[in-house]
Amino acid sequence: MKKTRLYLYDTTLRDGQQTQGVQFSTAEKVQIAQALDELGVDYIEGGWPGANPTDSAFFDAAPKTAARLTAFGMTKRAGRSAENDVVLAAVMNASTKAVCLVGKSHDYHVTQALGITLEENVENVRASVAHIVAQGREALFDAEHFFDGYRDNPGYAVQVCKAALEAGARWVVLCDTNGGALPGEVSRVVAEVIAAGLPGDRLGIHTHNDTENAVACSLAAVDAGVRQVQGTLNGLGERCGNANLTALIPTLLLKEPYVSQFDIGVSVGALAGLTRVSRMLDEILNRVPSKQAAYVGASAFAHKAGLHASAILKDPSTYEHVDPATVGNARIIPMSNQAGQSNLRKRLTEAGLSVESGDPALGRILDRIKQREAEGYSYDTAQASFELLARDELGQLPAFFEVKRYKVTVERRKNKYDKMVSLSEAVVVVKVDGEKKLSVSESLDEDGSDRGPVNALAKALAKDLGQYSRILDDMHLVDFKVRITQGGTEAVTRVIIDSEDGQGRRWSTVGVSANIVDASFEALLDAIQWKLVRDCRPRAVVAE
Repeated sequence: MKKTRLYLYDTTLRDGQQTQGVQFSTAEKVQIAQALDELGVDYIEGGWPGANPTDSAFFDAAPKTAARLTAFGMTKRAGRSAENDVVLAAVMNASTKAVCLVGKSHDYHVTQALGITLEENVENVRASVAHIVAQGREALFDAEHFFDGYRDNPGYAVQVCKAALEAGARWVVLCDTNGGALPGEVSRVVAEVIAAGLPGDRLGIHTHNDTENAVACSLAAVDAGVRQVQGTLNGLGERCGNANLTALIPTLLLKEPYVSQFDIGVSVGALAGLTRVSRMLDEILNRVPSKQAAYVGASAFAHKAGLHASAILKDPSTYEHVDPATVGNARIIPMSNQAGQSNLRKRLTEAGLSVESGDPALGRILDRIKQREAEGYSYDTAQASFELLARDELGQLPAFFEVKRYKVTVERRKNKYDKMVSLSEAVVVVKVDGEKKLSVSESLDEDGSDRGPVNALAKALAKDLGQYSRILDDMHLVDFKVRITQGGTEAVTRVIIDSEDGQGRRWSTVGVSANIVDASFEALLDAIQWKLVRDCRPRAVVAE
């Protein structure tokens, strides 16, 4: 059976930039556009030229893409022609092959927000789309507030969309702008719209996630007949975000009935880069990736319970709906006091440690984990610390260096501008290659801002570790989490540190102490130890 073409329209660079706290630079927009193109989406909406300097600059510097680069704007204003509307002219001047214009399809918005008649709005849509087509561009029309408008006045909502189609629009996109529609309603409305004469192969869907249903509503629209799906990477977008393409793309490519019915233009090979693209975006935004994100999250294929891990070893499909490798992700068997030997052996194998079933060391490792978790440690998330613990118990933990002592001071003082500032200073003494070394570092960054005592410790520790210092040059801390595990006078602090290196590896370590700095330093030491275990082969090894 011949598959039907389903088109993917990405609006990360425009609608995604409406996310609170998100503002892409021109260079970042170019980087994201190139990643989207490699992934295989059909349309990349670059922004609204003329609306802000960054969007205008992007179209001047836009990369060559196989995807159709699209400029976004609004329909012409009432009282002037499309040829003489300066806002529309700025969009056309971007010289993209495709232009998407947003216009009102809800009668209430027409009369109240625009303050014009319903007939004037229809004419604005018709004339604007006709102007785009006359210039030899592909025209798309975003029917804003379509589902709310259809609910209140279905005849008018359909009339607006028909005007766009009759003027030559390639696509009319039904927008759930407020994000309040539910999948059942979307399915019903799309079916009714198609029955009213709007062909499904000319319709798109644009949903927002205000009820956590954006992906479900998009799939419902596809089931009902639309043939273009809009969304953003990682579900970026104003308020609660847009339909998440990192969930939609693998669902359409891997799940029935979609895999048998549709060709989405994204190859299986390109899909393997999905997790990398998702995390690249988070890195650009300086955000911690959501561990629970479908398909691409660090916990998407994590199996904590011993029963699950035992079954996974026999057949991964018992607890995994897809192979994690297909989306560029990886299976994780976390370690915790719920773990059994199946979890343990699997995790040890992934760490490159081979231990035979029945080896007494397995029982010792499990006992040690359970004891330490009773003290407040958590190896569920701190995979790197677990590996170091296991290596230590197996006599396979190299002795890179020894910390003899450390000290951190925090000073509050006035600077030359007579403002109170904080400054941390760390002193670390280590023994490496038989020699004691003392390093001192402050917490100020290159801009003169205080980065805190843990930052000072990290810099001091990595400053002079002899032969190992160069290995740590590409390592940096990307997240720092603190939790108090007990209350009152017996409070214990747990610190989780996430680290990353130039090879794209990311690992988590844990430290526990009544003192937050001490807990942080323990987690930091583990992070450095794990990096060194991976990247060098020292001479000395700790005996069992």
